[in-house]
Amino acid sequence: MFITPKQAAKRWDISDRRVRVLCAEGKIPGAYREGRGWKIPADAEKPVDGRLKSKESILAQINRKKAELDGKRPLTEGESARLNAEFVVEYTYNTNAIEGNTLTLRETDLVLRGFTVDQKPLKDHIEAVGHKEAFEFVCELVKDKAPLTERIIQQIHYLVLADKREDRGVYRRVPVRIMGAHHEPVQPYLIQPKMEQLLYAYAESDEDIVTKLARFHIEFEGIHPFIDGNGRIGRLLINLELMKAGYPPIDIKFADRMSYYNAFDEYYAKNNISAMAELFAGYLNARLDFYLKILKED
Repeated sequence: MFITPKQAAKRWDISDRRVRVLCAEGKIPGAYREGRGWKIPADAEKPVDGRLKSKESILAQINRKKAELDGKRPLTEGESARLNAEFVVEYTYNTNAIEGNTLTLRETDLVLRGFTVDQKPLKDHIEAVGHKEAFEFVCELVKDKAPLTERIIQQIHYLVLADKREDRGVYRRVPVRIMGAHHEPVQPYLIQPKMEQLLYAYAESDEDIVTKLARFHIEFEGIHPFIDGNGRIGRLLINLELMKAGYPPIDIKFADRMSYYNAFDEYYAKNNISAMAELFAGYLNARLDFYLKILKED
């Protein structure tokens, strides 16, 4: 059952506009856009106002909530299924939409159930199914907790790029440019040595997991190792590493794409990692809240 932003605003004693902003920022778990409006789960709780300075840093909050989640493990199969029931659909929709896929959230759900959506490109259907299969593969990798390698990255890419068979799982062989970006991807002959350096630096890093993954993600996208699918696989790698470390996966919202793009520019123009780290931390903190809320209800 869902309510409108106006109904939520009245219930939480805040403005209708503030509710819509919270929805767009991904601060209300389960909320999704339908047409020009938003649908909000009827049992959603009022988000903590992130505009106010907290006495506890967001990383400290994440660590505390992670410890609380660890105390509830091992989770039953039913608990795990409930926690991730809607995640795959929303995640597939958002990550593909960021890259230009035209399927709506509802259409993505239909495609992942095996239906065909009229007047939508076959490519968009294949991308949705390919991403779901790649995420399922990532979940299998989490169980083994294997170190991140080039081979694993190429295997995930093979599933993601289901619509371009000749380019699946292989590094690009031609130069590319990212329109409007502050950084130019490396030349093809530098991809493999740069990937080796990146993976070594990631394995040796002693930064907190949020900053470590923010840096890895930006550097990975900067190398841009594949001809296509770099954004989707980059976000899958974030979740592979989060889940291996016992954290829930995160879903960078299509509505937040400008903040996401700007975080790359902040790093390459000003060497500022905090914009991406703060974006990741906000999503991770909210996802931990969602997990703990569901487990308390159970």
